Amino acid sequence: MATLIEHIIKLTDHRDRDLLELTLAKALIDLLPIERVVMAKVLSEEGVKRWLEIATLDARGGGKVVDPLRVDFESLRLLEDAKDRLNCVLTHSPVVVAWAGEEGPRITYIPLFSDSRNDDEGVIEIHSGSVLKDGQMQSINELHRVFKNMYNLLAYSDRDALTGLLNRKSLDDTFYSAVLEEMDDALDGHSKALDVLSSPGQERRHRVPPNYWLGTMSVDNFGVLSDKSGHLIAEEVLLLVARIMNNTFRTYDRIYRFGGEQFAVLMHCPDEALVLAAFERFRANMEKFNFPQVGRVTACGGFTRISADDSPSTALERAERAVDYAQHNGGNKVFSHIDLVRKGFFGDAPKIGAVDLF
Repeated sequence: MATLIEHIIKLTDHRDRDLLELTLAKALIDLLPIERVVMAKVLSEEGVKRWLEIATLDARGGGKVVDPLRVDFESLRLLEDAKDRLNCVLTHSPVVVAWAGEEGPRITYIPLFSDSRNDDEGVIEIHSGSVLKDGQMQSINELHRVFKNMYNLLAYSDRDALTGLLNRKSLDDTFYSAVLEEMDDALDGHSKALDVLSSPGQERRHRVPPNYWLGTMSVDNFGVLSDKSGHLIAEEVLLLVARIMNNTFRTYDRIYRFGGEQFAVLMHCPDEALVLAAFERFRANMEKFNFPQVGRVTACGGFTRISADDSPSTALERAERAVDYAQHNGGNKVFSHIDLVRKGFFGDAPKIGAVDLF
């Protein structure tokens, strides 16, 4: 069994936020006499909030890890249906629920973060057969503090400074590590993921279902807008575009800004028509929004299905070709790259059959 120091080293070794929750859960299971650990985060879609149990580990072995990009949102538990979790999030303080006397079995809920950042709300749910002693709680608090420090540090490194959206580095990391094969066994699966992550800079590809899509969006005539209105107004426009994106796409879609007026979204979706509908909603929301001191601002979008041989650059290149086509045909449009290929506008041959991603 690893020591507390060894688990702290494992937490601080990570360069991927998506593995931190699992590493913390594994440390708690290894070090403490507890029965189960659940790491649950809050997801929202169109104003509805639900619980996503990112990692669940049992002391007797087994558990599960869920990829946020691939969840069925409607199948998740509503926020209000887990009142103790919700109370923990709202009060930003621990909640203990004992159902067989003061010294008996209990669930201890600890807020994943101590502030009210909407995109990072969640709880650590610890199931134990009795009261956790002071020394055990101290170990939990120490590991939790290391987790939060690492999470905030990595969040700073993979966020765009202006908008707070994810940056290009984060896309590369997700492309190679977060969208892995669905794991039946949490421990075995993520040990393999950690092995993959130990070789940075390589073009690693993994077999996953073929329903991942990458799209890019670009503000129409942004250079003219910036020259006419000035740098500060242009930055305000970009901030508002980021807000519209956050309000349009699902919280478990990955939203990026690459610099200038270029934005991107990585999503898991079963159908091309649904992807097009999501990007069309964003385009329409942009068109009807009244930007202060500027008025009407539009954007073009293009998206592509990620294929077997893709790296981030090759997928982005196809999406950007669709954006360029939209901009050269009047702007304020969204196109699917594969649909443009089918119609003969590009020379690429569409790929048919099973797709192995990454």
